[in-house]
Amino acid sequence: MPQAVASTRGCEPLFDLTDRVAVITGGAGLLGEQHARAVARAGGIPVLVDLAGARACRKAEELSAEYGVAAWGFGADITDAVDLASRLAEILERFGRVDILINNAANNPKMENRPDVNFSRFENFPREQWDADLAVGLTGSYLCCQVFGSEMARRGGGVILNVASDLALIAPDQRIYRQPGVPDHLQPVKPVTYSVVKTALIGLTRYLATYWAGQGVRVNAISPGGVANGQPDEFVARLGQLIPMGRMAGISEYQGAVLFLCSDASSYMTGSNLVIDGGRSCW
Repeated sequence: MPQAVASTRGCEPLFDLTDRVAVITGGAGLLGEQHARAVARAGGIPVLVDLAGARACRKAEELSAEYGVAAWGFGADITDAVDLASRLAEILERFGRVDILINNAANNPKMENRPDVNFSRFENFPREQWDADLAVGLTGSYLCCQVFGSEMARRGGGVILNVASDLALIAPDQRIYRQPGVPDHLQPVKPVTYSVVKTALIGLTRYLATYWAGQGVRVNAISPGGVANGQPDEFVARLGQLIPMGRMAGISEYQGAVLFLCSDASSYMTGSNLVIDGGRSCW
Protein backbone atom coordinates (compact mmCIF):
# COMPACT_ATOMS: atom_id res chain seq x y z
CA MET A 1 0.00 0.00 0.00
CA PRO A 2 1.42 3.45 -0.87
CA GLN A 3 2.79 5.33 2.11
CA ALA A 4 0.65 8.40 1.48
CA VAL A 5 -2.54 6.36 1.84
CA ALA A 6 -1.48 4.83 5.13
CA SER A 7 -0.56 8.27 6.46
CA THR A 8 -3.90 9.76 5.45
CA ARG A 9 -5.91 7.03 7.12
CA GLY A 10 -3.84 6.92 10.29
CA CYS A 11 -3.53 10.64 11.07
CA GLU A 12 -6.95 12.02 10.16
CA PRO A 13 -9.74 9.70 11.35
CA LEU A 14 -12.43 12.31 10.67
CA PHE A 15 -11.43 12.22 6.99
CA ASP A 16 -11.26 8.44 6.75
CA LEU A 17 -13.34 6.98 3.91
CA THR A 18 -12.13 3.39 4.20
CA ASP A 19 -14.36 1.07 2.13
CA ARG A 20 -16.95 3.76 1.38
CA VAL A 21 -18.17 3.53 -2.20
CA ALA A 22 -18.21 6.83 -4.07
CA VAL A 23 -19.93 7.16 -7.46
CA ILE A 24 -18.31 9.98 -9.44
CA THR A 25 -19.96 11.12 -12.67
CA GLY A 26 -17.70 12.55 -15.33
CA GLY A 27 -15.08 10.49 -13.55
CA ALA A 28 -12.72 10.30 -16.52
CA GLY A 29 -12.57 14.08 -16.92
CA LEU A 30 -10.14 16.68 -15.64
CA LEU A 31 -11.71 17.27 -12.20
CA GLY A 32 -13.50 13.93 -12.01
CA GLU A 33 -10.17 12.16 -11.73
CA GLN A 34 -9.09 14.56 -8.99
CA HIS A 35 -12.27 13.90 -7.01
CA ALA A 36 -11.58 10.18 -7.37
CA ARG A 37 -8.03 10.68 -6.10
CA ALA A 38 -9.34 12.50 -3.03
CA VAL A 39 -11.61 9.54 -2.27
CA ALA A 40 -8.92 6.93 -2.94
CA ARG A 41 -6.28 8.69 -0.83
CA ALA A 42 -8.64 8.40 2.14
CA GLY A 43 -9.24 4.68 1.55
CA GLY A 44 -12.56 5.02 -0.26
CA ILE A 45 -13.59 3.12 -3.37
CA PRO A 46 -14.09 5.48 -6.32
CA VAL A 47 -16.51 4.31 -9.00
CA LEU A 48 -15.84 6.36 -12.13
CA VAL A 49 -18.87 6.83 -14.38
CA ASP A 50 -18.38 8.45 -17.77
CA LEU A 51 -19.62 8.30 -21.35
CA ALA A 52 -16.01 7.52 -22.20
CA GLY A 53 -16.18 4.08 -20.63
CA ALA A 54 -12.77 2.83 -21.75
CA ARG A 55 -11.08 5.90 -20.32
CA ALA A 56 -12.98 5.55 -17.04
CA CYS A 57 -11.82 1.93 -16.78
CA ARG A 58 -8.24 2.94 -17.45
CA LYS A 59 -8.32 5.70 -14.84
CA ALA A 60 -9.82 3.30 -12.29
CA GLU A 61 -7.05 0.79 -12.92
CA GLU A 62 -4.45 3.49 -12.36
CA LEU A 63 -6.08 4.55 -9.10
CA SER A 64 -6.27 0.96 -7.88
CA ALA A 65 -2.57 0.45 -8.54
CA GLU A 66 -1.54 3.76 -7.01
CA TYR A 67 -3.68 3.78 -3.86
CA GLY A 68 -4.40 0.12 -3.21
CA VAL A 69 -8.19 0.45 -3.43
CA ALA A 70 -10.74 -1.45 -5.52
CA ALA A 71 -11.55 1.42 -7.88
CA TRP A 72 -13.93 0.65 -10.73
CA GLY A 73 -14.82 2.46 -13.93
CA PHE A 74 -17.48 1.98 -16.58
CA GLY A 75 -19.39 3.75 -19.32
CA ALA A 76 -22.91 5.02 -18.73
CA ASP A 77 -25.33 7.65 -19.96
CA ILE A 78 -26.42 9.68 -16.93
CA THR A 79 -29.37 11.10 -18.89
CA ASP A 80 -30.85 7.58 -19.12
CA ALA A 81 -32.60 6.48 -15.91
CA VAL A 82 -32.80 2.86 -17.07
CA ASP A 83 -29.06 2.75 -17.71
CA LEU A 84 -28.39 4.27 -14.27
CA ALA A 85 -30.65 1.76 -12.52
CA SER A 86 -28.81 -1.07 -14.25
CA ARG A 87 -25.47 0.38 -13.15
CA LEU A 88 -26.70 0.72 -9.58
CA ALA A 89 -27.58 -2.96 -9.56
CA GLU A 90 -24.06 -3.79 -10.78
CA ILE A 91 -22.49 -1.62 -8.08
CA LEU A 92 -24.60 -3.23 -5.38
CA GLU A 93 -23.72 -6.68 -6.64
CA ARG A 94 -20.02 -5.80 -6.67
CA PHE A 95 -19.70 -3.72 -3.49
CA GLY A 96 -22.98 -4.15 -1.63
CA ARG A 97 -23.53 -0.44 -1.04
CA VAL A 98 -23.31 3.16 -2.25
CA ASP A 99 -22.16 5.76 0.28
CA ILE A 100 -21.27 8.84 -1.77
CA LEU A 101 -22.42 10.45 -5.01
CA ILE A 102 -20.39 13.23 -6.62
CA ASN A 103 -22.33 14.89 -9.44
CA ASN A 104 -19.46 16.21 -11.52
CA ALA A 105 -20.47 15.53 -15.14
CA ALA A 106 -21.15 18.50 -17.42
CA ASN A 107 -21.12 19.29 -21.10
CA ASN A 108 -18.22 21.19 -22.61
CA PRO A 109 -19.73 22.16 -25.96
CA LYS A 110 -17.52 22.64 -28.99
CA MET A 111 -19.66 24.64 -31.40
CA GLU A 112 -18.51 25.36 -34.94
CA ASN A 113 -18.99 29.06 -35.65
CA ARG A 114 -19.65 30.52 -39.07
CA PRO A 115 -17.74 33.56 -40.33
CA ASP A 116 -20.86 35.66 -39.72
CA VAL A 117 -22.26 33.98 -36.55
CA ASN A 118 -20.78 33.13 -33.15
CA PHE A 119 -23.00 30.46 -31.60
CA SER A 120 -21.74 31.01 -28.04
CA ARG A 121 -23.55 34.35 -27.94
CA PHE A 122 -26.99 34.35 -26.33
CA GLU A 123 -28.81 35.67 -29.41
CA ASN A 124 -27.50 32.78 -31.49
CA PHE A 125 -27.21 30.01 -28.93
CA PRO A 126 -28.85 26.88 -30.45
CA ARG A 127 -31.86 25.38 -28.74
CA GLU A 128 -30.45 21.88 -29.28
CA GLN A 129 -27.26 22.88 -27.45
CA TRP A 130 -29.32 24.32 -24.58
CA ASP A 131 -31.22 21.04 -24.32
CA ALA A 132 -28.03 18.96 -24.46
CA ASP A 133 -26.21 21.00 -21.82
CA LEU A 134 -29.14 20.94 -19.39
CA ALA A 135 -29.69 17.23 -20.05
CA VAL A 136 -26.18 16.34 -18.88
CA GLY A 137 -25.42 18.95 -16.25
CA LEU A 138 -28.83 19.26 -14.59
CA THR A 139 -31.13 16.42 -15.62
CA GLY A 140 -28.24 13.96 -15.32
CA SER A 141 -27.57 15.15 -11.76
CA TYR A 142 -31.27 14.91 -10.91
CA LEU A 143 -31.44 11.35 -12.24
CA CYS A 144 -28.26 10.30 -10.43
CA CYS A 145 -29.67 11.70 -7.20
CA GLN A 146 -32.93 9.89 -7.85
CA VAL A 147 -31.22 6.55 -8.49
CA PHE A 148 -28.17 6.56 -6.21
CA GLY A 149 -29.51 9.01 -3.63
CA SER A 150 -32.71 7.01 -3.18
CA GLU A 151 -30.59 3.93 -2.48
CA MET A 152 -28.63 5.81 0.18
CA ALA A 153 -31.86 7.10 1.72
CA ARG A 154 -33.27 3.57 1.75
CA ARG A 155 -30.16 2.33 3.57
CA GLY A 156 -30.28 5.17 6.10
CA GLY A 157 -27.49 7.51 5.09
CA GLY A 158 -24.94 8.83 2.66
CA VAL A 159 -23.47 11.93 1.06
CA ILE A 160 -24.26 13.76 -2.17
CA LEU A 161 -21.87 16.41 -3.44
CA ASN A 162 -22.96 18.57 -6.37
CA VAL A 163 -20.17 20.32 -8.27
CA ALA A 164 -21.37 23.85 -9.03
CA SER A 165 -19.12 26.83 -9.85
CA ASP A 166 -18.23 30.36 -8.85
CA LEU A 167 -20.37 31.26 -11.86
CA ALA A 168 -23.37 29.98 -9.91
CA LEU A 169 -22.84 33.03 -7.68
CA ILE A 170 -21.64 35.69 -10.09
CA ALA A 171 -22.15 36.34 -13.78
CA PRO A 172 -19.35 35.55 -16.22
CA ASP A 173 -17.18 38.56 -16.93
CA GLN A 174 -17.34 38.27 -20.70
CA ARG A 175 -14.53 40.80 -21.11
CA ILE A 176 -11.93 38.10 -20.34
CA TYR A 177 -12.96 36.21 -23.49
CA ARG A 178 -12.71 39.16 -25.86
CA GLN A 179 -10.44 38.89 -28.88
CA PRO A 180 -8.78 41.92 -30.46
CA GLY A 181 -10.04 43.04 -33.84
CA VAL A 182 -13.23 40.95 -33.68
CA PRO A 183 -16.60 42.73 -34.11
CA ASP A 184 -18.86 42.75 -31.05
CA HIS A 185 -21.42 40.39 -32.57
CA LEU A 186 -18.69 37.78 -33.18
CA GLN A 187 -16.92 38.06 -29.82
CA PRO A 188 -16.83 34.72 -27.92
CA VAL A 189 -18.61 34.48 -24.56
CA LYS A 190 -19.18 31.95 -21.83
CA PRO A 191 -22.39 30.18 -22.91
CA VAL A 192 -25.59 30.82 -20.97
CA THR A 193 -26.10 27.15 -20.11
CA TYR A 194 -23.04 26.98 -17.85
CA SER A 195 -24.40 29.60 -15.45
CA VAL A 196 -27.92 28.19 -15.59
CA VAL A 197 -26.85 24.60 -14.86
CA LYS A 198 -24.47 25.50 -12.05
CA THR A 199 -26.96 27.83 -10.37
CA ALA A 200 -29.68 25.19 -10.56
CA LEU A 201 -27.42 22.62 -8.92
CA ILE A 202 -27.30 24.76 -5.79
CA GLY A 203 -31.09 24.82 -5.76
CA LEU A 204 -31.16 21.03 -6.14
CA THR A 205 -28.69 20.79 -3.25
CA ARG A 206 -30.91 22.75 -0.89
CA TYR A 207 -34.03 20.87 -1.91
CA LEU A 208 -32.57 17.42 -1.35
CA ALA A 209 -30.78 18.43 1.85
CA THR A 210 -34.15 19.07 3.47
CA TYR A 211 -36.01 16.33 1.63
CA TRP A 212 -33.70 13.53 2.80
CA ALA A 213 -32.60 14.99 6.12
CA GLY A 214 -34.65 12.41 8.01
CA GLN A 215 -32.97 9.56 6.11
CA GLY A 216 -29.44 10.65 7.00
CA VAL A 217 -28.43 11.78 3.51
CA ARG A 218 -26.35 14.94 3.61
CA VAL A 219 -26.34 17.04 0.43
CA ASN A 220 -23.86 19.85 -0.19
CA ALA A 221 -22.35 21.68 -3.13
CA ILE A 222 -18.93 23.01 -3.99
CA SER A 223 -18.38 26.11 -6.13
CA PRO A 224 -14.85 25.96 -7.53
CA GLY A 225 -13.19 28.65 -9.57
CA GLY A 226 -11.38 28.11 -12.84
CA VAL A 227 -8.59 25.54 -13.07
CA ALA A 228 -5.36 26.26 -14.91
CA ASN A 229 -5.16 23.76 -17.74
CA GLY A 230 -3.13 25.17 -20.59
CA GLN A 231 -5.34 28.16 -21.36
CA PRO A 232 -3.81 31.03 -23.35
CA ASP A 233 -1.56 33.28 -21.28
CA GLU A 234 -3.64 36.36 -22.04
CA PHE A 235 -6.81 34.70 -20.77
CA VAL A 236 -5.08 33.49 -17.60
CA ALA A 237 -3.72 36.98 -16.93
CA ARG A 238 -7.15 38.59 -17.42
CA LEU A 239 -8.85 36.12 -15.13
CA GLY A 240 -6.11 36.46 -12.52
CA GLN A 241 -6.87 40.17 -12.29
CA LEU A 242 -10.41 39.28 -11.15
CA ILE A 243 -9.19 36.99 -8.37
CA PRO A 244 -7.81 38.39 -5.10
CA MET A 245 -5.26 35.57 -4.93
CA GLY A 246 -4.16 36.56 -8.42
CA ARG A 247 -4.25 33.14 -10.08
CA MET A 248 -6.39 30.23 -11.20
CA ALA A 249 -6.60 27.04 -9.14
CA GLY A 250 -4.18 24.18 -9.51
CA ILE A 251 -5.64 20.93 -10.74
CA SER A 252 -5.50 19.24 -7.30
CA GLU A 253 -6.49 22.18 -5.09
CA TYR A 254 -10.10 21.06 -4.64
CA GLN A 255 -9.24 17.62 -3.28
CA GLY A 256 -9.26 18.79 0.34
CA ALA A 257 -12.71 20.35 0.01
CA VAL A 258 -14.12 17.26 -1.68
CA LEU A 259 -12.71 15.03 1.04
CA PHE A 260 -14.10 17.32 3.75
CA LEU A 261 -17.62 17.30 2.32
CA CYS A 262 -17.63 13.56 1.64
CA SER A 263 -16.29 12.55 5.05
CA ASP A 264 -17.45 12.69 8.66
CA ALA A 265 -15.43 15.88 9.08
CA SER A 266 -18.51 17.71 7.72
CA SER A 267 -21.05 15.61 9.65
CA TYR A 268 -23.08 18.66 10.77
CA MET A 269 -23.16 20.25 7.33
CA THR A 270 -25.94 19.91 4.80
CA GLY A 271 -27.64 22.20 2.29
CA SER A 272 -24.49 24.32 2.04
CA ASN A 273 -22.39 25.57 -0.83
CA LEU A 274 -18.65 25.70 -0.17
CA VAL A 275 -17.09 28.45 -2.30
CA ILE A 276 -13.44 27.94 -3.25
CA ASP A 277 -12.61 30.51 -5.89
CA GLY A 278 -9.49 32.33 -4.70
CA GLY A 279 -11.79 35.11 -3.50
CA ARG A 280 -13.20 36.01 -6.90
CA SER A 281 -16.83 36.20 -5.75
CA CYS A 282 -15.83 38.63 -2.95
CA TRP A 283 -15.40 41.41 -5.54
